[in-house]
Amino acid sequence: MTDSKNINNPVGQGGGQRKRQSRAERQNNGPHRNLDRQGAADRKAELVRKMREKARAAEEAGQASDDDAAASQS
Repeated sequence: MTDSKNINNPVGQGGGQRKRQSRAERQNNGPHRNLDRQGAADRKAELVRKMREKARAAEEAGQASDDDAAASQS
């Protein structure tokens, strides 16, 4: 038998018993990985948004305390 032993033509498997994989899927870059990346990007965007909101709130609180300190010194 002269069949090659690569993933898309395994010896002894016969035809149609294993899904033919694309090159990207063989390198673990299939559609499931794209979904994982999208989920990670969404989580990162949410984290960045929360951090910016906290920084903005802290900055506003800092300005308010500076204004109070300046008013009390006058």
